[in-house]
Amino acid sequence: MAEKELREIISHTINSVLPENAVKKHISKFSEIQNNNKIFLLSIGKAAWRMANAAKEILKDKIKAGIVITKYKHSLGKIDSLEIFEAGHPIPDENSLNATKIAIERIKKLPDDYIILFLISGGGSALFEMPEDNITLHDIQNITDQLLKSGAEINEINMIRKRLSRVKGGKFANLIYPKNIYALVLSDVLGDNLESIASGPAYPDKYTYNDVLNVIKKYELNINDKILSLLKKETPKNIQNAKHIIIGSVRLACEEAIKKAKELGYNTLLLTSILNAEAKEAGKIFAGIAKEIITTGNPLKPPAAIIAGGETIVYVKGTGYGGRNQELSYSFAIDIEGFENVYFSSFGTDGTDGPTDAAGGIVNGKTITKIRKKGLDPEIYLENNDTYNGLSEGEALLKTGPTGTNVNDIMILLVD
Repeated sequence: MAEKELREIISHTINSVLPENAVKKHISKFSEIQNNNKIFLLSIGKAAWRMANAAKEILKDKIKAGIVITKYKHSLGKIDSLEIFEAGHPIPDENSLNATKIAIERIKKLPDDYIILFLISGGGSALFEMPEDNITLHDIQNITDQLLKSGAEINEINMIRKRLSRVKGGKFANLIYPKNIYALVLSDVLGDNLESIASGPAYPDKYTYNDVLNVIKKYELNINDKILSLLKKETPKNIQNAKHIIIGSVRLACEEAIKKAKELGYNTLLLTSILNAEAKEAGKIFAGIAKEIITTGNPLKPPAAIIAGGETIVYVKGTGYGGRNQELSYSFAIDIEGFENVYFSSFGTDGTDGPTDAAGGIVNGKTITKIRKKGLDPEIYLENNDTYNGLSEGEALLKTGPTGTNVNDIMILLVD
């Protein structure tokens, strides 16, 4: 019963932050959009197709043309008068560069009385990319790969990427000045920091070269002289032609998860909506909370639902296959092995965790036991960062398919 309820909470949480609803709810807040019939739409990110489709349904022929750039397999078909591109994520590829180049060319050719409806969602950093002069795609891929494997936080990753790009860190807004930009933003960044979401293409960048230098030293990045000279060049600190509205976030998703859990009869607690920790360690912490509930009834008496949101980090040491939500769920499963009536899931609201086809994991006290019964060593999967295959052996992968939204990750612990 509890696993069925856990799946109900997961489904409700994802549905609550679908981009169609968010766009339709907030687009009217820009009076400039409502009163203009010369609109060019640019939509970037994992939720780009759904956001663009919703905007087109509302504004219809006011949108004269547009570009949609989303992750592979995230397009759901044609949208009238819009060009749709799919590209690489989490590392940009040639299609990212090609689609961005076309978008910039289209916008620059528009008369200045056109306004730009800019729809932004998570994943935009990789999908919307135009390297600075003398920088190659390989350079960007190499540094992005180093940063992702180092365990760097998203703001640290972005402060490096902004300086190697002609469209990040407010540079896109400057590039198309004086055209005005009206941005609706689906946040996938803890604290909803606009300069970090999709690397802030139309938002000023507060970080300086000294901040960048600290990141390079902290993670011992391999940076050549050509790239270092670009990193020294300051980003825009003041943008005049862009307005932003946050239309969805992980906090909203957490609140909806709490709401659904209460409807199902659980005592509820929102632990945090800004969790930022190593995935493996976070799994152990949630397992500790579950044991405390079972043993003492603290911080909640069963039936208890503990909800959290955020974005964890994986320090890649092995050669396996997986994502941060799978690693978190698997770590929890190891620590909770043998405990009855405990169910847990960590999942990406976009339906894709890392480079895999799973959203995350959905585990209980029997997950690891299933693996042992097959004559396999469960610890090896965690040590090798191979939690996709570990969860597969434990019949505990959570697969939702691409959801079309992206507002960080959600963790749900149920003690029945």
